Amino acid sequence: MSFSPKPEDNVLLAMLPESIRERLYSKLSLISIPFKANLLGPKQSHLYFPAGCVISLLKSTKNGELAEIALIGSEGMIDISSFWDNGNTTFSTRVQHPGPAFMIHYNTFAEEFNSNIEMRSIVLHYTTSLVYQIAQIAVCNRHCKLDQQLCRWLLSMLDRLPSNTFKVTQETIANMLGVRREGVTLAATKLQMAGLIEYSRGSVTVLNREKLKQRACECYKSIT
Repeated sequence: MSFSPKPEDNVLLAMLPESIRERLYSKLSLISIPFKANLLGPKQSHLYFPAGCVISLLKSTKNGELAEIALIGSEGMIDISSFWDNGNTTFSTRVQHPGPAFMIHYNTFAEEFNSNIEMRSIVLHYTTSLVYQIAQIAVCNRHCKLDQQLCRWLLSMLDRLPSNTFKVTQETIANMLGVRREGVTLAATKLQMAGLIEYSRGSVTVLNREKLKQRACECYKSIT
């Protein structure tokens, strides 16, 4: 890592009461999460708090087809569902942007959660915001035009990154949105011709963020 991440780089950890931070921070492990990694298994024993990486939370069909249901960066944690269900999860992840994260055993986190009402309020508030994001993405994928969905997804990535450039393929975006790659190619071409993005060799650079916002659907504002 080129810098030294701190627990406070994760918004959720930084919001915890000082008395809890003192105890909890000493039990965190700093790790580097690689590109495309899946952090979750059928029996999940750890929670992850991004401090620079960006992670898609995915749900699959019986046929193995995946779609993104939430995008999580330094504002949140992976995976809140395993925390509520003793380590069990039905989700998977894909790291869209590699970087540091803090890891802790969910039992350790649960002990503090169960004994502190202020911490419970913070975690429940985050859970509510995550559920809202999941619901809004479901509405977006059902009712908004693909061009608008693409703008929403690109902007959501940018909100969690320090740069306007990040690695992603059109196939990956198609998988995240649950659409055909040809549709993403056409939508991305329109944005590139309009001078809003530049796409080259599996990398996207956003050239005009404000105009990208104008093209995005109302769902983007609802989940920011």
